[in-house]
Amino acid sequence: MTTAGLRRGLLRGRRPLPRRYVPVLVTTGLLIAMFAAGGVRYENFATGQIVLNVFVDNAYLLVVAIGMTFVILTGGIDLSVGSVIALSTMVSATLISDGWAPLPVIGLVLLMGALLGLGMGAIIQYFEIQPFIVTLAGMFLARGLCYVINTESVKITDPLIVALGETHVPLGPELWVSPSVIIALVVLLAAIYVLQYTRFGRGVYAVGGSEQSALLMGLPVARTKMAVYTISGFCSALGGVLFAFYTLSGWSLHALGTELDAIAAVVIGGTLLTGGYGYLFGTVLGVLVLGLIQTILNFEGTLSAWWTKIVIGLLLFAFILLQRLIGARGGQAPPTPS
Repeated sequence: MTTAGLRRGLLRGRRPLPRRYVPVLVTTGLLIAMFAAGGVRYENFATGQIVLNVFVDNAYLLVVAIGMTFVILTGGIDLSVGSVIALSTMVSATLISDGWAPLPVIGLVLLMGALLGLGMGAIIQYFEIQPFIVTLAGMFLARGLCYVINTESVKITDPLIVALGETHVPLGPELWVSPSVIIALVVLLAAIYVLQYTRFGRGVYAVGGSEQSALLMGLPVARTKMAVYTISGFCSALGGVLFAFYTLSGWSLHALGTELDAIAAVVIGGTLLTGGYGYLFGTVLGVLVLGLIQTILNFEGTLSAWWTKIVIGLLLFAFILLQRLIGARGGQAPPTPS
């Protein structure tokens, strides 16, 4: 065989990188570049504890973003998550202050979030109303209930909750995480298993890829759509519990705008807004990017906190355009497990 023929054979055998991986790889590169730039610019930045602190500070957001990933994979959206976080903190703080034991309160809060998500999912499915409108109504409902319960901040002093909020789980010399991080990672592993290894997970991707095709294949579209909003409601309530551990308080104004942070983390992580494909690993990267932006601003010390929103907005524009370019050149990728 000639040299030219061998070269053509090698080129034919080379598999091009699937386009659906490009956003995740870009996010990974962005995260590495940010960490490297911070390490060069700031003293004591490039340490393991800085990365762990990002997880500690954003454990609740990771849980909420996991639930949001399920919803966006089906082509939906959930604007109620920030208000559900606030409602969860208010209910938890108020009931515990009234003498309730923490564990029943946490169970009640998680059930409340799941039922709210189920209700919104049922309205979306059976009344054929856009998810944006239904979850917007859910956002106002949950936030309004917070003010009905109490307009002031309610402090949590229960020993168990305080211990969960202040305990350090050691990982090595001068390295630690909070119990909330452990809970968030457990939720992440469970979500990855559900999306990758269960029929329900494959159904989520199929519904997002093409709801009509999923119906023709005999998939339980209605049940799947209601389930993802139930999961999102549950994750939002659990995120509220973790936020209560973090702040040791309940307040009506907690988590304002968190729904946008969760959506941003999912999109920056490479999940297509129109549904059909995406990766929970990418969502984790998206949460880390948002957390690292805030960390860099804290190290800088001279910039307003609003720069976080400005940078996130620019990143969202960039990743939405990237998704658009990938879709225009290669078409939408087939449903792919996380």
